[in-house]
Amino acid sequence: MTEIVPAIDMWAPIVPARDVMAYAAEHFPLPQLGYLRVFWKGEASAEQFQRLCRAVACDDAAVLAALDAAHITRALITGFDEASTGGTTFISNDVVAAVAARHPDRFIAFAGADILRGSAALRDVANWIRQHGFRGLSLRPFMIDLPPDDRRYYPFYALCVELDVPVSIHASANWTTSRPSDLGHPRHFDHVACDFPELKLILSHAGYPWVLEACLLAWKHPNVYLELAAHRPKYFTAPGAGWEPLLRYGQTTIQDKILYGSGAFLIGRPPAELLGEFRALPIKPAVMEKWLWRNAARLLGLASP
Repeated sequence: MTEIVPAIDMWAPIVPARDVMAYAAEHFPLPQLGYLRVFWKGEASAEQFQRLCRAVACDDAAVLAALDAAHITRALITGFDEASTGGTTFISNDVVAAVAARHPDRFIAFAGADILRGSAALRDVANWIRQHGFRGLSLRPFMIDLPPDDRRYYPFYALCVELDVPVSIHASANWTTSRPSDLGHPRHFDHVACDFPELKLILSHAGYPWVLEACLLAWKHPNVYLELAAHRPKYFTAPGAGWEPLLRYGQTTIQDKILYGSGAFLIGRPPAELLGEFRALPIKPAVMEKWLWRNAARLLGLASP
């Protein structure tokens, strides 16, 4: 019987625990309605999202059982705070902290930050990391409505360098109908990595559909990583899907820069199903092990699963 390689999920990023779903149901940012239409193929309304939250909410035991079924040892959960531009804080850091405190050996907490609040938000991020054990910062340029090389991000990047924690940042097209997809284009991160060479920068969603550009950035910059969440792994090998650069360079020059992420909540599929698809990819076993957990463990300073 073949031993199943464990995984660290570097972008859950939301789990359907009852307290998380109760908060999210009441704080859905209206600019994100397009995501309901595309991912959950449902009515694009806040009321529909509330119904979905009530439908999937479950006890912590069920959340952990889903992780166990997928052989996920740890999962990254994060706050999403773009109140200045999104109208509300979608997932508060307090909610994330509560889940992580209940299961500190299973969840990796990242902080959200409303960067347009300036120094007040900067102090909040420092507090979550220093006092509450959060392991990084999570940002979404498409919700902030500023490209990631805008100077308003720079104090937050500098803080993460100072505290030696990574930034996980949306680097992909987005499904809003009010924000351009260019906000997530990899070219913006080239400027950031040049200005902050020590910054551990995780490009969430691997820059899709600009996968080649993202791969070249990870090759060029020592501290740029690519995380693969919110895409069905079974399509990575589909002709014309655009993942060919990842399958090539991800097994050679940047094999130490690829991080598994599920995005299970967004996709609406069980983590075990997504990981089953991922483990079926034509990836060399030693490289698959790096993608699934070794690279993430090294980046975050975690013990082996």
